[in-house]
Amino acid sequence: MSEHQGVSPLPVTHYENFPVASWLCPPPLRAPIAAIYHFARTADDLADEGDATPSQRLEQLRAYRSALDDALAGRPQQGAPWPEVFGPLRQAIAHHRLPPELLHALLDAFVQDIEKTRDGTGYANMVPLLDYCARSANPVGRLLLHLYGVGEATALSQSDDICTALQLINFWQDPSRDLPRARCYFPEDWCAQHGLTPAGLQNAALAPGADALMADCAAAARRRMERGAALVRRLPGRAGWELRLVVQGGLRILDKIERLQGRVLLVRPRLRPWDAPLLLWRAMWM
Repeated sequence: MSEHQGVSPLPVTHYENFPVASWLCPPPLRAPIAAIYHFARTADDLADEGDATPSQRLEQLRAYRSALDDALAGRPQQGAPWPEVFGPLRQAIAHHRLPPELLHALLDAFVQDIEKTRDGTGYANMVPLLDYCARSANPVGRLLLHLYGVGEATALSQSDDICTALQLINFWQDPSRDLPRARCYFPEDWCAQHGLTPAGLQNAALAPGADALMADCAAAARRRMERGAALVRRLPGRAGWELRLVVQGGLRILDKIERLQGRVLLVRPRLRPWDAPLLLWRAMWM
């Protein structure tokens, strides 16, 4: 028995818009998918939750990256922190040869988030924001495709579009939480086009430009999601159905953002149990 053989992935306890390692996933892949999820989720919590200072968060992530390096190298981790994360992740790495660069990219994104929040800097335009998504979101989709044995260039590109869209949706779903914490994911040039400033967004819900800004954001995310959606037909069986619901969950949140318009700066839209029949219906017709 290996040192971590008895360590099982943690249950999903955070609110999530989209299914994570659900019963739709192929059963042999639920454990590695859960391991990847909890690796990313715990790193995100280190970067974002609690009252730690930026320097303390960065130090924690350095230790977390060191634990990842140990897991990737197969070095013993007796007494190491986060055994509930790295025990299952070590098994996933060993059994499925997870690409190290994708796991490290996620940590790079969390470090950037801490530094930008600390320095009070945002995103001048969509180019750096999309670059951030390429490290904060796209690696997750590519890791899942790796588990499914899918590596074609078209599929990877479609996965990137879906994951970037999901990340943008999450950003533009959450300004009521992010703006009070000095985190802004609205491109500065888009704000300027509508007579707004990132610094003033928190009080701009009823400003004339707020509705137009949110319409632009929702449209950009929707275009990207629809561009990647054909990937659902490339994945067989349960994996394809899982992705259908993920895509439809994102599009449903966009429906709610569009309906709220500028008020999304004050109110967080989220999926509700009564959205499920609509998601299933739409998924059937993809």
